[in-house]
Amino acid sequence: MDTPDCENSLTTLNSFKETTIQSGHTVLLRLPNGETKGFKVEKDATVSIGRVGSFRANELIGQPYGLTYEIQGKELTVQSPRTLQEVEETDATNELINDDEFVQPLTLDEIEALKNSGVHASEIIKAQIEQHANYSLKTEYSKEKYRQRKEAKYSKTFSTVEPTIYNVCDHWFKKDQNRIRDIRPDTLSQILNLANIRPGGRYIVVDEASGLLVSAILERLGGEGRLISICDVDSPPAYPVMTLMNFRKDVVTKIHSSLNWATAQEDYTPASALPQELSSEVGKSDRHRIRLDKRKIAADTLTNAREELFAGEYDALVIASDYDLPDILENLVPYVAGSGSVVVQSPFSQPLTELQSKLRFNPNYLAPSITESWLRRYQVLPGRTHPTMNASGSGGFLLHALKVYDDPNASRVPSHRQSKRRKKEANEGDSSTPQTLESYDARELEEEDVIVADEEGQTSEMEQPS
Repeated sequence: MDTPDCENSLTTLNSFKETTIQSGHTVLLRLPNGETKGFKVEKDATVSIGRVGSFRANELIGQPYGLTYEIQGKELTVQSPRTLQEVEETDATNELINDDEFVQPLTLDEIEALKNSGVHASEIIKAQIEQHANYSLKTEYSKEKYRQRKEAKYSKTFSTVEPTIYNVCDHWFKKDQNRIRDIRPDTLSQILNLANIRPGGRYIVVDEASGLLVSAILERLGGEGRLISICDVDSPPAYPVMTLMNFRKDVVTKIHSSLNWATAQEDYTPASALPQELSSEVGKSDRHRIRLDKRKIAADTLTNAREELFAGEYDALVIASDYDLPDILENLVPYVAGSGSVVVQSPFSQPLTELQSKLRFNPNYLAPSITESWLRRYQVLPGRTHPTMNASGSGGFLLHALKVYDDPNASRVPSHRQSKRRKKEANEGDSSTPQTLESYDARELEEEDVIVADEEGQTSEMEQPS
């Protein structure tokens, strides 16, 4: 059984990400209307969610993700999960319904008065349903939709969303898909699959999608492996997507390093070279020694990251950038190991089409192909399962290729397999006629010469005119 391995992987993942809400986390809250918003949870602070209400952040600290709360004053009350119920078919239709201003006699002033008096949202919805003139004429499906719209308007409930890469990617795609280069959750899953991202792997990423690729790879690594990101700023970039993931900083610092395009060049000497003076030099102030220690740590981190990058043998290169793609590949692909994946994402097909045409004539790349992800969302409810009316047009395009070594001196695979088979047959043969290793090698050379001669003879016969 693989139970111990599963337990070890779960322990590693739990040590990389907190399973409960802690002070300093940025938590995604799902509001009654279905939207998700991020809020910073600080100890002894007050979190305000607009018209839904406000509450003390201390009530969320230490709680697991996924619970639903209702705001009552400044206090939070945990709500029990709601179950789906079957909707019975009736003979009612909506053809006789006339939704004019006289259908709902309950005025806005009266509704505001009910809200100010502290009446529960369910009582307000019940009052609106009772005074609705055409509510009884609606079908059961229309009644359910009406109640849901009113709950989204008057309810003071919210749910905490677990910070998985799927939830965070879906949140950012709905919020501002241009910030993440139109990468939908299904496109992101294809990127991770094509690049073969796994715990313990070593990867290079060029991320201009607000840190979405970096966050996804870090979550998949689970605290084990190595990731080097290439950016265009001197200091480590502030990825807005990563703030919602709530990774442990000590673990991220251990497995993730950032280099800019200048420091990623082997012939470049970093300008922030460590001064010759020592931090423990006598006569220096404490502030000056602390500053020198920080500069030494930063210089050592940069040096180690460059040495790791230049050592190469990385498992994959993942790119989502607006810079010139052939130049990026020329600079970074040499550090990818043989059979390593190269994955390039773009919101448009033209850059990838031009890149593909160049890679086809490059012997260092195998099978460059372009794919476009397509997604259709469904509403899944009892008796009401159907595609949603609105859908996103595209999740971007992906180019995938494998790096291979262009070695003309490599042995032919068929002859290599034949020689191994012949050795095995000779070892299993008659032991009364022992043969030395030199005799085996001589026989293999003779057979390879025969194979080459046969191929040359076939070629000359094909070239002779008929």
